Amino acid sequence: MKTIDELLADGVAGKRVFVRADLNVPLSGTTITDDGRIRAVLPTVKALADAGARVVVASHLGRPKGAPDPAFSLAPAAARLGELLGADVAFATDTVGESAEATVTGLADGQVAVLENLRFNAGETSKDDAERAAFADRLAGLADVYVGDGFGAVHRRHASVFDLPARLPHYAGHLIATEVGVLKKLTEDVKRPYVVALGGAKVSDKLAVIDQLLGKADRILIGGGMAYTFLKAKGYEIGSSLLQEDQLPAVEEYLERAEKTGVELVLPVDALVASAFPDLKAKAPADPTAVAADAIPADQMGLDIGPESRKLYASKIADAATVFWNGPMGVFEHPDFAEGTKAVAQALLDSEAFTVVGGGDSAAAVRILGFDENAFGHISTGGGASLEYLEGKTLPGLAALED
Repeated sequence: MKTIDELLADGVAGKRVFVRADLNVPLSGTTITDDGRIRAVLPTVKALADAGARVVVASHLGRPKGAPDPAFSLAPAAARLGELLGADVAFATDTVGESAEATVTGLADGQVAVLENLRFNAGETSKDDAERAAFADRLAGLADVYVGDGFGAVHRRHASVFDLPARLPHYAGHLIATEVGVLKKLTEDVKRPYVVALGGAKVSDKLAVIDQLLGKADRILIGGGMAYTFLKAKGYEIGSSLLQEDQLPAVEEYLERAEKTGVELVLPVDALVASAFPDLKAKAPADPTAVAADAIPADQMGLDIGPESRKLYASKIADAATVFWNGPMGVFEHPDFAEGTKAVAQALLDSEAFTVVGGGDSAAAVRILGFDENAFGHISTGGGASLEYLEGKTLPGLAALED
């Protein structure tokens, strides 16, 4: 795929450049609680603006129902982008209507505008090819060139991600070029030992990637809510911990495959438990207890890996040459159950490995728990996209950028 460097070399002064970004930031009311995704697209936007392009930034936010919804407005993201750029950023109150056309028309060379949420239009996410195409045609009328830089959305067959690039000269932005380069290091000529740490709530979200990694990784460390389905598959008592009973046959099969193929599948040896899920808003003390992983009381639920598991996982990461981490080890939003996630993050920092944090909750945890983002090899902006790439799937947004 062609990259933004080639576009900049050809010159972009005076051209309308449509940048498909991922500004899908978490909001508390109208307050952005984590601006990592805005910062991630900043190098592309700034490079284009500095080169004299008229930059039109577009993104989705949340899951509105194909119609305007003030709760999902991109106005706060546009304001934050302006703060980070140190320049005024115009904001269009629609995507392809009068406001968008007037806002784009009013741009001077080097200026930036943000369109309102793409998903306020049913055509953006429609499964009907004709409806998506019609919306892509209208978006194409706002630009001369397309730059794809919303890595968190490239696994979606959406109008602005898949259909629009076919209508304009298209290039990959700095973020997408970086993400693809990193993911190739996890799939092609991987430096070993290759360790993967997987967490999060549902094992079903990770089944396909575990299936692929069983033939590629040297060790797979399992934590988070998904660990309890693995522990149950081994015949352990897990109390009231999260369980996906319908996934037990698949998990049992993966345990058998790991043993046969020599992949080290590492499960928690202990857990922090409590009688109820903690109040994440009040963050009142939850009085957790550490118990062996095979002896969780019937009236208790596992909410984090325990102290012995933390030591074990750190030791399994220590000699790695490559580490991919996706998913927290526990309910990290509550201080009583954040230590497992902290331990894995610290183990990545302490190792000499090439470390990749696979987006989503893991990336948020790194920032929320106070770690230096720059100390990791790479922090992905797209959890779902990263996992699907590792699963070996063709990602529509990347395919659309290929020539």
